[in-house]
Amino acid sequence: MSAPLPFASPDSLARHLDEITQALAANAPLYDRSGQFPHANFELLHRHGLLGLATAPSYGGGGADLATARQVISAVGKGCPATALILVMQYLQHFRLAQNERWPEHLRTRVARDAVENGALINALRVEPELGTPARGGLPATVAARAQDGWVLNGRKIYSTGSHGLTWLVVWARSDDADPLVGGWLVHKDTPGIRIVDDWDHLGMRATCSHEVQFDNVRVPLDHAVSVSPFSAPRAELDGEALVWMAVLLPALYDGVAQTARDWLVQFLKSRTPSNLGAPLASLPRFQEVVGRIDTLLFNNRALLDAAVAGPSSAQHAGQLKHLVSSNAIAAVELAVQAAGNPGLSRNNPLERHYRDVLCSRIHTPQDDAVLAAAGRLALL
Repeated sequence: MSAPLPFASPDSLARHLDEITQALAANAPLYDRSGQFPHANFELLHRHGLLGLATAPSYGGGGADLATARQVISAVGKGCPATALILVMQYLQHFRLAQNERWPEHLRTRVARDAVENGALINALRVEPELGTPARGGLPATVAARAQDGWVLNGRKIYSTGSHGLTWLVVWARSDDADPLVGGWLVHKDTPGIRIVDDWDHLGMRATCSHEVQFDNVRVPLDHAVSVSPFSAPRAELDGEALVWMAVLLPALYDGVAQTARDWLVQFLKSRTPSNLGAPLASLPRFQEVVGRIDTLLFNNRALLDAAVAGPSSAQHAGQLKHLVSSNAIAAVELAVQAAGNPGLSRNNPLERHYRDVLCSRIHTPQDDAVLAAAGRLALL
């Protein structure tokens, strides 16, 4: 990748983001059809300094706050949501990296500068075929066995977002001790024994390349057990502030999808003039009401996200924020599809892609049932 531009001022960033949204939107249908990793998109983001935007300034990064990160994710989500999801994971990892003192300093420096200078991507690989999401408890089947010179990693990870584009993998595993260490082992993509199985053929978010990644006797240095703790004395992976970042950035991406779907519907209603009507569909009160409903849902999302980034936001409500914004985004796109009729479900138009993509908001941790059950338990204490 080419060298990145200097980090932009807020006004300059806003101008660049409009151009970036348009550039990403032009390629989004192609990546959706092919399911290939969007390398060109990340080269574009790197040229604008956006892959190191959330990296700490002490490592040459932009040190972006949550409001700026949300602004970028929303703009990228409007253009190519698969690219935006991988970027969300990049921002979450680098935000946590700046605060995580469990990482050796030389590894923090290496990973951070790799992002800033080379556009290197990082993500955590956590989900497994047998266990599913670790958010619901349990020990990973992936094992890091102690060796004389470090660790030997064996296991499988599914739904590994960004697989083909990642430079750094933080692999959730357990050691082979009696009281196992559980947490993340840092692995470089070029380490022998890593194999990507191209099995991601999803309804939406197809270009995330969330394939299975297999680890077969992958040797890892001893100090690459970067965020582990004993199973008998676990430490939370995310603190309160990190939970808020996740609860803002993930739904901001899908809210961006809903905004794009809304814009497509508005243009469709303005341009579609049935011969028996002799006027655009936009002139009919029933379509005006539908657009009003969509805009009200998106206004609600803006209010929720604005309040969350203004802070301080309580981690107690992070899951509810993610649930509400994501649900509003889905409802908004569903209304657009209903209003458009057959054209809304045609692969010749982008609305059906927006619908497929926005539905994927439900699968991210925490899922709706866990959010609502937690809120209910708290109320009934």
